[in-house]
Amino acid sequence: MSEPPGAAGRPPAEPAPAPEAADPFVRVRGAREHNLRRVDLDIPRNTLAVFTGVSGSGKSSLAFGTLYAEAQRRYFESVAPYARRLIHQIGAPKVDGITGLPPAVALQQRRGTPGSRSTVGTVTTLSNLLRMLYSRAGDYPPGTAERLDSDAFSANTAVGACPECHGLGRVHRVTEASLVPDPSLSIRDHAIAAWPGAWQGKNFRDVVQALGYDIDRPWRELPQADRDFILFSDEQPVVTVHPVREAGRIQRPYQGTFSSARRYVLRAFSESKSAATRRRVLRHLESATCPVCEGRRLRPEALAVTFAGHGIADLTRRPLADLPGILAPAARTGGAGDGSGAGSGDAGGGGREGTDEAAAALVEDLVARIEVLVGLGLGYLSMDRTAPTLSPGELQRLRLATQLRAGLFGVVYVLDEPSAGLHPADTEPLLDVLDRLRAEGNSLFVVEHDLDVVRRAGWVVDVGPGAGRYGGQVLYSGPVPGLRQAAESATGKYLFGEDSRPRPPRTPREPAGWLRLRGVTRHNLRDLAVDLPLGVVTAVTGVSGSGKSTLVDEVARAVAAGLHPDPDSDSGAVTEAADGMEAEEPDEAAEFGDERTPGPAAAIDVEGLDAVDRLVRVDQKPIGRTPRSNLATYTGLFDAVRTAFAATPEARARRYTPGRFSFNVAAGRCPTCQGEGFVAVELLFLPGTYAPCPTCHGARYNPETLQITYRDRTIADVLAMSVDEAAGFFADLPAAARSLTTLQDVGLGYLSLGQPATELSGGEAQRIKLAAELQRARRGRTLYLLDEPTTGLHPADVTLLMSQVQGLADAGNSVVLVEHDMSVVAAADWVLDLGPGAGDAGGRVVAAGPPLTLVRDPVGRTAPYLARHLGDAALPGGTRHPTGDSADLGGGSGGG
Repeated sequence: MSEPPGAAGRPPAEPAPAPEAADPFVRVRGAREHNLRRVDLDIPRNTLAVFTGVSGSGKSSLAFGTLYAEAQRRYFESVAPYARRLIHQIGAPKVDGITGLPPAVALQQRRGTPGSRSTVGTVTTLSNLLRMLYSRAGDYPPGTAERLDSDAFSANTAVGACPECHGLGRVHRVTEASLVPDPSLSIRDHAIAAWPGAWQGKNFRDVVQALGYDIDRPWRELPQADRDFILFSDEQPVVTVHPVREAGRIQRPYQGTFSSARRYVLRAFSESKSAATRRRVLRHLESATCPVCEGRRLRPEALAVTFAGHGIADLTRRPLADLPGILAPAARTGGAGDGSGAGSGDAGGGGREGTDEAAAALVEDLVARIEVLVGLGLGYLSMDRTAPTLSPGELQRLRLATQLRAGLFGVVYVLDEPSAGLHPADTEPLLDVLDRLRAEGNSLFVVEHDLDVVRRAGWVVDVGPGAGRYGGQVLYSGPVPGLRQAAESATGKYLFGEDSRPRPPRTPREPAGWLRLRGVTRHNLRDLAVDLPLGVVTAVTGVSGSGKSTLVDEVARAVAAGLHPDPDSDSGAVTEAADGMEAEEPDEAAEFGDERTPGPAAAIDVEGLDAVDRLVRVDQKPIGRTPRSNLATYTGLFDAVRTAFAATPEARARRYTPGRFSFNVAAGRCPTCQGEGFVAVELLFLPGTYAPCPTCHGARYNPETLQITYRDRTIADVLAMSVDEAAGFFADLPAAARSLTTLQDVGLGYLSLGQPATELSGGEAQRIKLAAELQRARRGRTLYLLDEPTTGLHPADVTLLMSQVQGLADAGNSVVLVEHDMSVVAAADWVLDLGPGAGDAGGRVVAAGPPLTLVRDPVGRTAPYLARHLGDAALPGGTRHPTGDSADLGGGSGGG
């Protein structure tokens, strides 16, 4: 065969590069998202790869901001341009290139609180299948003309919800006793406690008096007809009111409209935008089971349909573990509870054979999905359990189980701390699930702090060495044992170094007193008796779902009720959120539609409250919903900064107030971007993106405001400072320095003052909340309730955080924290272990005492995991960890 022209004398051509599919690695080049420093990285596919590093080091920016974002961008490129405009998109990540990247599925931590209409069934899609089963294969009453649509079996639809309670299962009403708690008082003396105070309450009283009612007579002596009209009438007569005012004030009559106490309470609760007003009127509402649906939430026609002899409401209330035994036999016998299928043939026409086939297919899918959940240790949950009552660990596993049933192959699962909120005993089945996903031909990229998860990984990517601008580098990428050689790695020190060894147990503090609670009943807690030591750090432990968060909730309710004997007091002096701000507005369903309705706490018998002056809670809610909320505004230090700028000579000459230096005030902010610093850029056929504001170039303020400087820095320069830099700059400004020092103490020195709240990780948000409380003057005799404060924290950050928590106890305060991190539990003075299992199998105190006492007399599922953090010397005869020798496994943090 002759050579082609010009081929003679040429060197042989280089072989063509192997296609991406033949390359077993995902290769990243030049990643620079957020704080990443042009990172180059190779990660093998079809393995469990864990991304580690201290909080804020850049691991999430690499896993989610780069790898997942690029996979999502490629997916959008395959979508028709018109449809692309209708889908929420993220911009292209800042990276030079990525090869070998399969399609990706992300399971991220959800910061927000789900609504109470969201349930276990809706989160897992089990409700959809069950509704379809009753629609297609249920046994209908004789004479039913046609089958109901599946929506008729949903309490979240207009066609399915009970018309009386609107699908909530409970009705809310007012009674004379709830509106008038003290009938010995007169109307003038505020007998109608549900009415507001100040001028509006006086207006209500004046209108009632103008209508001819005696407002000076004790309530109980008024005729019943008069009392009923004042409290419950729907009439709204208008009368002329001649108010009696103080001398010197205008005594002008006006037309007043009457509104009954019931009308006011219901309207204020449903329409008020003030959380304080809603909380106040909530005290005068009574919640009861709906008399029409009897709490089953559905219309009568849906409740009349059965399968296997059970109505749909009955099955949704049962533990998931019970359902396969009910559904599977019924599918084989045609679904009829008595084998006859009575009535089912009348509905919708069609043959019984088709119905049986539908039942078999639907039940098979249902049972398979339920078995996955049971395998993850969630068999105690019921389908109608509302999402707000679930722990973060339970929610995370529910979402993971849904993906496991999807049966995808060849994709990358990007997970955000899947072990967060899990007891070590619950982490083991989680790891088995991850192994199954990998065995099915998928890759797993997991951002994680739990060292047990890191040990099981096939590959580890450690990012650091520090956080923020001090991080953003890949310190190590390879098999886990090689991390031992990474000298700068904080993770390596806790896996293999000095910090991995069990520490000798600390001497626990002696309690300064006791808080004794009797009759605690809620969810799976049944008439529980609990003794909490005061003046020490108490860790509440137990497997996920054992009742830990419920117990702390009830402690908070009981203590708050004891500190506020006046039910109408709205004072925040002794019962406060960690940030000192008003709580987020709760939705109606969350307040009334689930088991967290206030009430049972009033029945708890509490002793020892005389030793508590103040209650502070640090919960897991995000610190802000919009980019306008940031580190500086949340902690309050920005108030001091703005005041300092307003006090400069030039600002005083211009009569600028501190409000001028707020980017939320029109006078000082940039008019183009409205103080946000960036503008949205809409691209017709490409993802929308954000660009720096063309007017202020990201400074947020107008030119006149930026002309004012404080020590040669503008207000925009200050917002761009890191906490560490600002601490030096404002060292002589006490109001700002106190906040900045506290932020440094909890390891947040790398954050910029103007960093939007929406960009903060969960660990960062938790520490900001605690810092906002720590910066206050120490008063002692405060009870701090913390809900898993180490969630999202690297072991190194946990050590830093817990030094501050221990300081609270040293100052004479009491700290009660729900915790799964065994290093934290080992450092506590007292441990309260709930269990022994989850759901109905839990809710009991299985062990209580100092950590060393728990491991020397092991009871329950926490003791074996706690033992390895206390060292073998503390354990007579040596206690082995459930998964192997404790000396080989080392210590470190569970991270959640």
